[in-house]
Amino acid sequence: PGWWSARQRVRLRAKASSKRSSTGAAGVTGGAKGGFGFDEIVSFTWEAALGGRRLTKAELASLARAAAAKSGLVRVRGEWVEIDPAELAAIAAAVGTDGSARAGDMLRTALGLGGIALPPGVDAAVPEVVASGWLGQVLDDALHSSVAPIESPPGFEGVLRPYQARGVGWLAFLGRLGLGACLADDMGLGKTAQLIAKLLADPVDAPTLVVCPVSVLGNWERELERFAPSLVVKVHHGPDRLRADDQPFLERAPADVILTTYAIVARDTSMLNEVPWGRLVLDEAQQVKNAATAQASAIASISAPRRVALTGTPVENRLAELWSLMHVLNPGLLGTRTDFTRRFATPIETNHDQEAVALLKRITGPFVLRRLKSDRTIIDDLPDKIEQTEQCAMTREQASLYKAIVDDLLEKAEELEGIARRGLVLAGIAKLKQVCNHPAHFARDGSTLAGRSGKLNRVDELLDEIMAAGDKVLCFTQFAEWGSILLPYLTRRYGREPLWLHGGTRRNKRDEMVEQFADSDGPPIFLLSLKAGGTGLNLTAASHVIHLDRWWNPAVEDQATDRAYRIGQRRSVLVHKLVTVGTIEERIDAMINSKRALANSVVGTGEEWITELSTDELRDVIALRDTSMIGAD
Repeated sequence: PGWWSARQRVRLRAKASSKRSSTGAAGVTGGAKGGFGFDEIVSFTWEAALGGRRLTKAELASLARAAAAKSGLVRVRGEWVEIDPAELAAIAAAVGTDGSARAGDMLRTALGLGGIALPPGVDAAVPEVVASGWLGQVLDDALHSSVAPIESPPGFEGVLRPYQARGVGWLAFLGRLGLGACLADDMGLGKTAQLIAKLLADPVDAPTLVVCPVSVLGNWERELERFAPSLVVKVHHGPDRLRADDQPFLERAPADVILTTYAIVARDTSMLNEVPWGRLVLDEAQQVKNAATAQASAIASISAPRRVALTGTPVENRLAELWSLMHVLNPGLLGTRTDFTRRFATPIETNHDQEAVALLKRITGPFVLRRLKSDRTIIDDLPDKIEQTEQCAMTREQASLYKAIVDDLLEKAEELEGIARRGLVLAGIAKLKQVCNHPAHFARDGSTLAGRSGKLNRVDELLDEIMAAGDKVLCFTQFAEWGSILLPYLTRRYGREPLWLHGGTRRNKRDEMVEQFADSDGPPIFLLSLKAGGTGLNLTAASHVIHLDRWWNPAVEDQATDRAYRIGQRRSVLVHKLVTVGTIEERIDAMINSKRALANSVVGTGEEWITELSTDELRDVIALRDTSMIGAD
């Protein structure tokens, strides 16, 4: 009969007691070594249960007598229950006895993955777990809804949206428990701002180590200064960074936050492991998606009681990436890699096992928070335009070329005047911008692109995340030749040729491209030259705009952005403006941002004004700065 496959059994249940409350925010931590974590020892008491209801010893005895008389099947509460007299006796003997286990094992057992050793004579079936306090809250998967929002942490210079305040509260809650958290909000929802607010809401008495790609190192420095100016921030990067033979790291670089890159952690692992970190933050955490790499191993070896990962794509290609991320955040939660492959990766990827999918979501759910910008319950004032400047570091090759062009330009500018000098300066600026894009753009030599440009590295990261989210993107460049160089590169990288609109595109082909892009199955990447594609197009299928290089007149960029941000757009538009740190691009960006009205009137005609500067003034505009950010790591 149908009830046979769903018949219930009397099972042991571990009732855990949490002696410390999760609500005592400041008092829970105990400093950098505070919190609970998966290694916290949790006490529990064995009890018997049937269908989620606790059974007394008297009820167990009654069931045993009934089972002996009815060959193991007993009618209880309107249902048939199968009872093994020998196992029932073993369960009865265990009831009331105490035990203890790691919090991680309690969680794994509650989620059906095993972990707690059973008393002798009890069947190997995984027992139930009930808990109160912080462990109960995690088991109940109630974190995201029950954690109190933190709207304005002390020292935070900014305004958090409601969903961001909830995210800060969630991050602080798990931090106080010593549990790793993955903030996987969609791109543009302000993961960095939430993390900075969390630093202030959940203070520790040891520094925070923030690990990020070199392409966003400058962003972190600026955002920390903007949102948390009271925090002391140091950068551990570049040829002048502290070395292992220097005096103790924190004596030389006392700080609240240390910023570094993934590659530097891999190089300086021994030195960084000597520091008693209070917290480890991984930005663009998909960088540790391959647990077999030396970089991922180095990150996993960093000791810190609080761990946070920020990523818009916790899984890009394979489920093994999720295991690798969780292995860093909460070691042991998903078992060994072999166990994970057998229990989840193979059933889900090969057999599309929905039960395995549901179980994996249940296990990781308390530790992963993901909100989408398209969700109106998150942002109820969509559509919106969210603009962000992406700071990109130069590679050594780019820096060498840039400096050589600057030196040559300044030397020749001293010798010329009039129209000849103006032409020289304009040509030199164009060369500097090309180097900022890529050495191959400047050289026009058809050489390979990968790994040679900090800006292209950031483009790759942005497009990877955009493609993973299933979104569409417009990529504008003022150089048609750069678009032509990128076209085959992006085709190979993503397996599909982007659309490419430039001054030589015929009108009928232009209209055909617009229709293709509007089709949900059309190409997701649309490359456009700023001059040809900056006006007159309706491209609301895109929810991202990337300005690959900067133009002096903000109105020109705004017009290009408005190809996507216009009537008919139902999603927020994220605008990414790429700026190479320490170069003329940074001066353009600063000028536009700090003096926008002036830029509209003075800079609006393009680059002609710069040709009238003296050589000393010209040097101030184009000279290479911030050399500590140079060097592909």
